Amino acid sequence: MKNEIPRYTFYKNKYGSELLIDVVQLKDIKKFLKTGTIHTLTYHDITFITEGKGDFSIDNLLYEACPGDVFFSKPGEIRNWDKDHIMNGYALIFENEFLSSFFKDDLFVQHLSYFNPGKTAARLHPEESLFKRLLQLVSNIKEEIGLYGRHGDHLLRAQLYEILMLLDRIYIEKGTKESIPKESSNLHISRFIHYVGQSFKEHRSVRYYADRLCITPNYLNEIVTISLQVSAKQYIHRKVMEEAKRMLTYTDIPVSGIAISLNYDTVSYFVRSFREHTGQTPLVYRKTHKP
Repeated sequence: MKNEIPRYTFYKNKYGSELLIDVVQLKDIKKFLKTGTIHTLTYHDITFITEGKGDFSIDNLLYEACPGDVFFSKPGEIRNWDKDHIMNGYALIFENEFLSSFFKDDLFVQHLSYFNPGKTAARLHPEESLFKRLLQLVSNIKEEIGLYGRHGDHLLRAQLYEILMLLDRIYIEKGTKESIPKESSNLHISRFIHYVGQSFKEHRSVRYYADRLCITPNYLNEIVTISLQVSAKQYIHRKVMEEAKRMLTYTDIPVSGIAISLNYDTVSYFVRSFREHTGQTPLVYRKTHKP
C-alpha cells in the first residue's frame, strides 16, 4: 500500500453545470476504485446495500453488511468494503455546501444523529417497509437528476431533506445505545467537536478551543464532560490517538513520520503516549491491526 490513502473527490460537473448531489450504483463505483478498496471521501455518503454480503468498515467500526443495511460516512473517514461479495446497492452522495448554503447553517448536517461527530454507530438496518420507502426516495432523486433543469436544486434539496429526516428518526428510534447523548446537540459542543476535528494536530490545549468559542476553559470542560462523558483534554487526546491508529492501520508511514505528522516533539514521547492510551506500542498495534 502506498503511504497515502486514496481520496475521492466529488465530480461537481458530471451533469454539465455544477451539481453537488448524486446517486451512484455500487456496481458502477467498483470500476473506479483503485488497487485495493481502502479510501476516503471528501463528501458525505449514505450507502444502501441491496445485494450481497461482506465486510464494510468505516474508520475503526467493522460490520458484516447485508441487504437492507444503510451505512453513513463523513468526509475524511476511512472506508473499506468487500467489493467482491457486496454485489450492489446505491450511494447517495452530497457535499455539505448543497444543504448548508440553503439552510444558512454550516453545521446542519453535523446535527443529524448519524453524521454527528459523537456518533457510535455507522450502520442502520431499518424495517423492510422503511428500507423500500428509502430506496424509492433515492430512486426519485436519481430520476430528478436525470431531468435536472430550472429549479432542480430546490426539488433535489427537498427530496434529500426528506431522506435525511426519515433516517434521523429511524436512527434515534432504533435504540439509544447507538444514539449520541442528547446534550451533545448543544451549539458549543457541536462547534467544539468541529474545531477539534479541524485543528487537533496543531492545537491540543483546551484554552485554544475555549477562546474560539468565546467561553472559559472551565466552562468548556464542564459541558464537554456532561455531554461526552470525558474531559475536553481527554476528547482532544482521543482524537489524536484515533488519527494515529488510522495511520498505523491504513498507511505504511513509519512511526517517526506519524509522530511528526501529529506534531509530537519527539518520537519517544509519541510512543509513550500511544502505549499509555492503547496498552501497545505503535509497531505492535500496526502488526496486529494492519489488513
